[in-house]
Amino acid sequence: MPARSHLLVLLAISLTVAATNTLAATPSTVASQTITGLGTLSFATSTQSPEAQTAFIRGLLLLHLFEYSQAADAFISAEKLDPGYAMAYWGEAMTFNHGVWNQLDTASGKAALAKFAPTADDRAARARKPGIADPRERSYLAAVELLYDGTGTKPDRDARYAKAMEQLAAANPKDADAQLFYALALISQSESVRDVPVYLHAAEISKAIFRLQPNNPGAAHYWIHGMDDPQHAAGALEAARALSKIAPDAPHAQHMCSHIFIALGMWDEVVQSNLDAVRVGAAIDVANGFPPYNCGHYPYWLTYAYFQQGRARAAFDTIEACARTGAAVPKWAQAHPDQHPYGSKNTARLQARLASALAEMRATAVIEDGDWHNASLKIVGDTPAPAPEDMAGSSFVAGYAAAELGDLGEARKQLESLGALMDKIKAGSNPDPEDLKTIAVQIDELSGLVHAKQGDYPAATTDLTRAAEAYKAMAFAFGPPVTIKPPHELLGELLLAHGDATAACTAFQESLQLAPRRSLSLLGLARARKASGDTAAAAATYKELASIWHSADPDTTSLSEVRTAATH
Repeated sequence: MPARSHLLVLLAISLTVAATNTLAATPSTVASQTITGLGTLSFATSTQSPEAQTAFIRGLLLLHLFEYSQAADAFISAEKLDPGYAMAYWGEAMTFNHGVWNQLDTASGKAALAKFAPTADDRAARARKPGIADPRERSYLAAVELLYDGTGTKPDRDARYAKAMEQLAAANPKDADAQLFYALALISQSESVRDVPVYLHAAEISKAIFRLQPNNPGAAHYWIHGMDDPQHAAGALEAARALSKIAPDAPHAQHMCSHIFIALGMWDEVVQSNLDAVRVGAAIDVANGFPPYNCGHYPYWLTYAYFQQGRARAAFDTIEACARTGAAVPKWAQAHPDQHPYGSKNTARLQARLASALAEMRATAVIEDGDWHNASLKIVGDTPAPAPEDMAGSSFVAGYAAAELGDLGEARKQLESLGALMDKIKAGSNPDPEDLKTIAVQIDELSGLVHAKQGDYPAATTDLTRAAEAYKAMAFAFGPPVTIKPPHELLGELLLAHGDATAACTAFQESLQLAPRRSLSLLGLARARKASGDTAAAAATYKELASIWHSADPDTTSLSEVRTAATH
């Protein structure tokens, strides 16, 4: 997405502040409606069916919570209860636009709108009929048409949609959800590359609505999304504490809190949030008659957080559960073609999701555990080959482990594989520039490690410095490090091993700015401070790590060193 000028951002801020001030002064007279376990909001529509309105509100709450499959079901229920319910079709179409994840299912979105009327002109004409949609609702319908009209590129359509939502929000200052969907549209047009001023603007809009409607899950949710980077996360800690309580029945609400917790290195909270997300999701699966689903985004974050706590056993249990799921779930899906577990209507796509999750978790285990003979390299599920970007992560850690074991021939082979995978991604129909940047950093990291094992310290330092600088220049991506091994951390380990403790301290501090309270970076910093003679700072760092490792496995590597140093 082309960066928005600061002038335009400031103008948008002033418009939205004015709108939210009006909202505060003249609250909507539409009665609020609460759906137990999902939150509360007030959104007037033209339907004359109370049952359809309730189904719509349920869908809208789920939409705000990114529970897209359940939201679609709720909107479809509203359509059946009132076939002329224009906003129900809008809602179903919106469930196929996953802007924060840079995903848009154009065919499904068009199909949802076509149920209301076959063409955009037909839909606009039907919406103008008495009792179907008022001017505000027609603005919502016109805005969603922009996402699916097929003109221009996806970034073009996202930008036009964001502009339409800005105008809708300004024209309807009493519509809190219009403000929130505008905030979400601002974040979504970044195409997964964080534009900090725009994200902060979205957070301010959402925060303002949260003050007025503290049980509207969209307010807390989008406030979190706007500030889930280490530099700003503390500003959304209130939203993180609130969201899981607003929507206890939504798995994503439980997980979303950990976006702030991970950015602040609050590992106990990251673990609990994702355990809750898995638990709530499992309950929904059981209710739907689906088999256990132990792979995906939430178990991946859980695995990473367990390693930060020094709880490798729990991490490996989580990975093994994913491996079992990878074998069982696709077989179940093939045997039940009329069922759509976990929102997936395509068994092959579901298998790919399982394979990607397993690849991510395995790669994390290799780096975090640090035992290069570890069984994490051998955990394989009955899944197809993952996507090229996931294969790149696997090649990186395989080469990394080989280099640590002294098998430089295998490490060089994996370097070649990384280059080939980068070429494959470039040749694809829509390569993600951030994936290419990530692989480029991994190539430099692995090359630097190979040079270090060869004894070529200058070349190793050059490679790792370049990797660290490139990584720091990338747009921040929330969650565990996208490179798997943070390059500043690897650089710090190299510098410390060669006696440059002062420079190592700087490298580890840089790593901790990007990944606060990351255990391996804290351990490296403690050792570097001790080697540089700063005993007080070293003891404080060891103490911080000891507090993180309060429930670490007894055989955690360096646990004795950390606890001894923390008490002296």
